[in-house]
Amino acid sequence: MAARVTLWALEVLVATAEEGAITAAARRLGVSASAVSQQLAALEAALGAELVDRSARPFALTRAGTAFLPHASAMLDELARGRAGVGQADPAGLRSFRLGMIEDFEAEVTPALLAGMGAELTACRFLLETGPSHRLAAQLEARALDMVVAAEGGPRSEGLVCEPLLTEPFVAVWPAGRVGADLPFIHYATRTLMGRQIAEHLTREGAAPGTRFELDSYPAILALVAAGQGWTLLTPAGVRHGARMGARMGAGISGLDLAPSPFAPLARRIVLCARAGMMGDLPAQVAERLRMLLAERIVAPALTEAPWLGAALRVEAG
Repeated sequence: MAARVTLWALEVLVATAEEGAITAAARRLGVSASAVSQQLAALEAALGAELVDRSARPFALTRAGTAFLPHASAMLDELARGRAGVGQADPAGLRSFRLGMIEDFEAEVTPALLAGMGAELTACRFLLETGPSHRLAAQLEARALDMVVAAEGGPRSEGLVCEPLLTEPFVAVWPAGRVGADLPFIHYATRTLMGRQIAEHLTREGAAPGTRFELDSYPAILALVAAGQGWTLLTPAGVRHGARMGARMGAGISGLDLAPSPFAPLARRIVLCARAGMMGDLPAQVAERLRMLLAERIVAPALTEAPWLGAALRVEAG
């Protein structure tokens, strides 16, 4: 029997081309490197052509592989459109939904969102991925996720549809009773989108606060601030999430004062994004549900604790 082209082999080829290495593709797909190599070999046998130049360093496709890649991507996109069409024709019959969500909303928003969707999409299997915005955006681009909720930043990729959700300002977080004290600045990791946004803003402001610590953990940053080791800039949602996570880990975080940033105002925008044409009306429906949850569980509590945030913290209209 002649070898057949499988959708799994197409997904492996596209992932390998986008990642630029078999091992990286294996990590993204959650399989072994040997499994990736086997699928590539099977696809080559089915097509009767070598697709991967195994002698090239770094990784490279052959001319045949380069020519076939856009067709493989188009077939995967068409499959995604077909799945979306099935979901639109019978929403209750949607079989899978892969959502990426920034950590800030992990405890207060995400469970309520999934519970509500789960009650309506009774046949659906949900996969949730939490992480920093830049990683989620890359997974959406790589078709590893159907939809992501993340911070907007940098040029928007073509082929995405995005729904605005929330605008939130950055606030200064100080040790209790020490607002404006001469303390080192504790920086959110600059390898992240948010860390780069903060660093670029400080540069524009001509500010160079002394920095001893650079971390990518909200609870760790807040614990250091509470201990008097410095001050930081975070968003209200980040502060709430970090305090909650610290309490969950048995490291109750108290002794913090929030204040307006000592620099020009800085804010970030949270958006929901999906690949255009792949999910029908579902992104708009999920975005509307999220706006209600964000207003209730993020904006209202934050304004109660810090009324001076005012309109700087707001849910965005669709």
